[in-house]
Amino acid sequence: MRKLVLILPLFVFSYAFSQEAEFTDVFPENATYDLVADQMGCIENEIPLHFNDRVYAFVNYFTVKNRPYTKEVIKRSSIYFPIIEEYLEKYNLPDELKYLSIVESGLNPQAISRVGAGGLWQFMPYTGNMYKLHQDWYIDERFDPYEATDAACKYLSSLYNMFGDWELALAAYNSGPGNVRKAIRRSGYKKTFWEVYHYLPRETRSYVPQFVAVIYAFKYANELNLMPDTPGHLMEHDTIMIKGFVNLKSLSNELEFCYEDIQKLNPHLKRFGVKTDNQYYPVRIPKDKIEQARTNRDSIFILASTEGEHELELMAKNSVGSTFGREKHVYRVKSGDVLGTIAQRYHVRVSDIKKWNRLQSNTIRIGQQLNIWVYPGTQANTASVKATSTSNPQLNFDGKKTYIVQPGDTLWDISKKYEGLDIEKIKKLNQLKSDHIKPGQILIVG
Repeated sequence: MRKLVLILPLFVFSYAFSQEAEFTDVFPENATYDLVADQMGCIENEIPLHFNDRVYAFVNYFTVKNRPYTKEVIKRSSIYFPIIEEYLEKYNLPDELKYLSIVESGLNPQAISRVGAGGLWQFMPYTGNMYKLHQDWYIDERFDPYEATDAACKYLSSLYNMFGDWELALAAYNSGPGNVRKAIRRSGYKKTFWEVYHYLPRETRSYVPQFVAVIYAFKYANELNLMPDTPGHLMEHDTIMIKGFVNLKSLSNELEFCYEDIQKLNPHLKRFGVKTDNQYYPVRIPKDKIEQARTNRDSIFILASTEGEHELELMAKNSVGSTFGREKHVYRVKSGDVLGTIAQRYHVRVSDIKKWNRLQSNTIRIGQQLNIWVYPGTQANTASVKATSTSNPQLNFDGKKTYIVQPGDTLWDISKKYEGLDIEKIKKLNQLKSDHIKPGQILIVG
């Protein structure tokens, strides 16, 4: 599978400057505050580019303190700006909005924030669902530069219609319209970003100044010697329609190109295979392979659909926080509850509950609502369960008995719990390549 990893970003600004920043570095002697102000005034723009000390500090950061980062995003812009510009034109939006994707993700389509926002435009899962970005175990369109940009344009249009001011719309994109409305109320119903500035969340106060500073860095990249040696490049591509399960590694092998090319062209495909049930779904492949794919479609797809599906489904069922094949239940925490008792009641793992609810610790509070994902037909154990209980109820995944690994368990210990079970059989049932297991892991035992 292609992992979607937590990025300790190149896109540092959304978090590195969530605190009010003071910069000690200064510009070269000829790049004075007045000169930058004058240059800023020469930029053609539709969105206001107000210049002040705060913006000047971020200009300093992008053009002096972290020049390598700025060169890198300028290099990436040749890949993604043409895509973004096409959608901005489609929705009749200001061209400057393309620079917002830099503030959001540093033009990294696989970027994931610490709170789970993803892609070029850093959509949270809930907001992605609102704008019909498909998300399941195989596909997450928040990471598709095309679909996510289309959704971002719709969202930005909605925010502008809501506030009638682009700077406030940008602030709302960062912190949500509710926080912007609250800032407006607290300011005495002022109507501009800089008038409500001190009432906005700390991170949002940095957001619009970063946006303005990024535009300046791009507009004067030549003068500031920030242009990369070579521009970024995305290979020419076309799409083929797939249906059912397709092993993308097998597909690339049959068409004789690198699987990594599919990953680069389809950053929203999360696994080495994709499954679409009975609907067709487009997958991008190198353009020079498209004729071969269409000419030999039947034979290629027969071969590409024969292996890997069971492996991925098993992985989906056993991975922490997976919702694959499950139904959501909402549980309200009662007095005396701990995560361990709730997990045993619903035959899930504590690690699953924490993942589903983005819990950083085992602390829960009375009345808190927890999302619990269970397999269809699973009956919650309503009997009282002690948090220290070592019971390990057998679960049922497609008629298979399973065992949740406990601290200190070994394969030998588990094999002795079930008649006719030995270490090699456990390893074969679970496709284990070694004897290593970890607490919370679900093993098929029969």
